[in-house]
Amino acid sequence: MFIVYIIKSTLNPNKHYAGFTKNLEKRLAAHNAGKSLFSQKYAPWSLECFITFQNEHKAKDFERYLKRGSGYAFFKKHLV
Repeated sequence: MFIVYIIKSTLNPNKHYAGFTKNLEKRLAAHNAGKSLFSQKYAPWSLECFITFQNEHKAKDFERYLKRGSGYAFFKKHLV
């Protein structure tokens, strides 16, 4: 399974991050350990939601969609 996830900063609830992974538990731990440049300054993080895909290409496309233009608007309106 391939996972697109959204996390929310517990210190600054207005900050969210969308990402892609195969191992959600490990990736969330990495965000909370400060191993991501964007997310380290807003740690700790909590899981807001996630969507699983069987197809890796579709998962990566959806993650990119959430980070751009109308996809970002969808992200802000419906997912956070």
